[in-house]
Parts: sequence; structure tokens; C-alpha cells
Amino acid sequence: MKGNSYFYRKLHSLLGVIPVGAFLVEHLLTNYSAYHEGHEGFIRQVEWLNSLPLIFFLELFGIWLPIAYHGIYGLYVAYTARNNPKSYGFLRNWMFTLQRITGVITLLFIAWHVFDTRVQVALGNVAHDELGVRMHNIITQPWAFVIYVIAVISVSFHFANGMWSFLVSWGITIGPRSQRISFIIWMCVFVAMSILFILSLIAFTGVSFEEVPHTAALLLPLPG
Repeated sequence: MKGNSYFYRKLHSLLGVIPVGAFLVEHLLTNYSAYHEGHEGFIRQVEWLNSLPLIFFLELFGIWLPIAYHGIYGLYVAYTARNNPKSYGFLRNWMFTLQRITGVITLLFIAWHVFDTRVQVALGNVAHDELGVRMHNIITQPWAFVIYVIAVISVSFHFANGMWSFLVSWGITIGPRSQRISFIIWMCVFVAMSILFILSLIAFTGVSFEEVPHTAALLLPLPG
């Protein structure tokens, strides 16, 4: 692996943006619909996504395989990286360390979240229009809510800080000034994403998510 480490690292970096980063943003918007559109709006978003043509192959090659590579290689990087924030104390050194820590948290959370939702749908234990109820049953457990809050903050930070690093490593933000501006922008994105995710979690605890709406069967997918 060492001989091709440059290629592996570049692929790891690129997949973190396209398609994994794009999927994260889409997932955020879908879940946020639970907050600003309610249970029916959330179901409508889920049904629309699952009505896309060749959805299995889109998920396999556009989401799961890229996430698997990004996550597994990320663990390798985290294991072999030389973190020494106490000795240096520089902001970027701490951000480097936090990037690795949040990466591990993110990978573990994705595995748990996918098993509790997507895998249950594939096994036939949960229907697509029951995912809101499924999330309600999970999130209303205090310990699960705390874990989800920690996880979505970690995911948001990992994405935002990863975007800053991506722009630097790919030669897009070169000078110190552009990197400082980029850092401020992406930290604002981190805060905004964390807030939207947490609002989505709060929405799932609402009484409207205790059961599938009676009008769910009449809901049509959003137009493409």
C-alpha cells in the first residue's frame, strides 16, 4: 500500500466529497424535511428517493462502496497517522486529530444507523413509509438521542473539516489568506449542518411520528 499511498489518499479524499459528501447533504435535507414538512413531507421525500430508477445500483456504487472505501482506508490513516497536538498545540494539529476521532465515530454510527433503518427495510421488517416511526422509536430513548446528537455533530465536523482539507490538498486554496477564509466558511457550514441535523432529531421525537399518517398511502412521490 505504501508504494501507491498517494493514489489511495487522493481517492480517499475525492470519494469523501463525491459522492459521499453529496449523499450526506442529500441525507441532511431529507431528514430536515421531518422538521419543516412534518411526517407526511418526510415520507414523501423517502418515497421519491426510492422511486429513482436503478436505485439499487445507485446506492451500491454511489453510496455504499464509496463509504466503505472511505471509511476503511480512513481507519488505516487514523491508525498510522502521527498525531501530536500536545507538543505542537497548533489549531490545525488539533483539527487533524479531531478529524480522525470524528471519522471513527462517523463510521461506527453509520454502521449502527444503516442496520437499524436500511437493513431492516431490506429484510422486510420496516416499510419505507414506516421509517419515520422507526426513527421516533429510536430517538425517543434518551441514551439513543444523546448518541445521535454526538454522532451528527461528529459527522458534520468530519465533513466540513474534510472539505477544508480537500481544498488545500487539491491545490484550490493555496495561500494562508484563502485557507483562513475557507476555514471560517467551513466551520460555519459545520455549525449550520449540526443545527439542521439536531432539529431533525427533535422533529422525530414529536407525537406526529408515533404512527404512520393515515394519508401516507395517498402521498405521491415528488416530481423529478
